[in-house]
Amino acid sequence: MLRLALIVMVVVLASQIAAAQSPDAPQTKAATEMAAPAKDDEVSEWTFSVTATTYVLPDEGNYVQPTFTADCGWLHLEARLNYENLETGSVWAGCNFSGGEKVEWEITPMVGGVFGETTGIAPGYKASVSWRKLEVYSEGEYLFDTESTSDSFFYNWSEVTLAPKEWFRFGLVTQRTRAYASARVLERGVLTGFSIRNVDLTGSLLFHRDSGPTFIFSAGVTFP
Repeated sequence: MLRLALIVMVVVLASQIAAAQSPDAPQTKAATEMAAPAKDDEVSEWTFSVTATTYVLPDEGNYVQPTFTADCGWLHLEARLNYENLETGSVWAGCNFSGGEKVEWEITPMVGGVFGETTGIAPGYKASVSWRKLEVYSEGEYLFDTESTSDSFFYNWSEVTLAPKEWFRFGLVTQRTRAYASARVLERGVLTGFSIRNVDLTGSLLFHRDSGPTFIFSAGVTFP
């Protein structure tokens, strides 16, 4: 039922956004780029992204974590499944900001509602800073669990990457999550990624001292 509700929510959101598009609107950056707030006399076009992240766990069942985003100028909308917990969905709204020349920065503060196996309210963010071929990226949220305050938790995914080519990057990654059981509160590992036109493929390995590594594979596409 939770997955069906989330799918219906995404379809309705996409249909409303498509109906609001202007056929004469100029094209903008891809959905993975966070734009600065548009001026009143500017018209922005909607961009979307769909990402499926597969977790291959050493001691638990594997699962997929899908994410859908929609951006139009300063507005950012997002829906997630299995991010805060399994059989748990969340919906988000936020504002896109960006700037810089030699050192470029992007940040999207957000607020979300979480429902399903875990319920609550969560302020969150996405942010990145890039200089030449180096980039630091982080996304996080603090979930205020409305059923049990002791289960409130700070979720985070952060990475530092070097891109010797536009289509290839590698680096280090850390993660804090309660979607699955882990001996470490902060997991550490490595990642490598490839970009082919509007498709992004990323593989990560998180290492554990007392068990095998966690393998995470992410495939995403942005459009139009």
